[in-house]
Amino acid sequence: MPEHLISIADLEDGQLESLLELALELQARPEAHRRTLHGKSIGLYFEKSSTRTRVSFEVGMGQLGGQAIFLTTRDLQIGRGETIADTARVLSRYVDMLMLRTFEHSTVVEMARHATVPVINGLTDELHPCQALADLMTVHREFGELRGRRIAYIGDGNNVAHSLMIACARAGVDFSIASPPGYAVADKYLELARGLAAGKGAGIETGSDPQAAAAGADAVYSDVWTSMGQEKERKQRLADFEGYTVDDDLMARAKGDAIYLHCLPCHRGEEVTASVVDGPQSRVFDQAENRMHTQKAVMLRLLDHA
Repeated sequence: MPEHLISIADLEDGQLESLLELALELQARPEAHRRTLHGKSIGLYFEKSSTRTRVSFEVGMGQLGGQAIFLTTRDLQIGRGETIADTARVLSRYVDMLMLRTFEHSTVVEMARHATVPVINGLTDELHPCQALADLMTVHREFGELRGRRIAYIGDGNNVAHSLMIACARAGVDFSIASPPGYAVADKYLELARGLAAGKGAGIETGSDPQAAAAGADAVYSDVWTSMGQEKERKQRLADFEGYTVDDDLMARAKGDAIYLHCLPCHRGEEVTASVVDGPQSRVFDQAENRMHTQKAVMLRLLDHA
């Protein structure tokens, strides 16, 4: 494992597969690691509110025998002007790991630069690697071998799309994304993913046609159209994303046994219809559960306890 997990691209060949294997073991045999991290602690720093990230990390660390400490800008002097560098140096004296859920990607990068303990990117405005690990675990549990599968992403080329695209490239999974004009994935992450995919024989396709993107997919994925921090753009985004709702007709373009994925929370009637997200093809709650299993695997590997 790398020293930190900032991006799925940080993982070397074989490490992604190893993490997923460990996560599957942790789900199947949770009692086997009940006290593996006894005496260890993780600091969880949040700039954004959270359901899945907070609870999955806190419960996951507890299941491994360790302690999780919830921190916000109100709890730390970083909210009163202490530098990220100084905060990293201080927290490194107290805890064994740090997880950050922030707005600016540079915050996580800066924390990792100065921390002397492993740092996990719990989400930034650019990347969401923990979510991508849970996504691939969900697909793996559904279909088995990942290589050669196809995931279609419909909607905003955001942090979730970036990390999923990179993870698919690492795993040899074909990835297609359809986004409205002006909402495509960032060029730097597209180039990174295509470079990784070339070595795995996977394809990365971008475009603006949801029907084309979903055709023949094993999984169809969507996310909210307006993320945290973009609330002022909501009215414009609702107009721009018209026609990008994942509904039964769009799911019919995918394979007959295709599944639907969403990182949650979802807005029924916007990026997905209730008939899809609450229907038989949906795996969104399995996906949410898998956040805990994959993050436990990350914590164990970063502390070299598995």
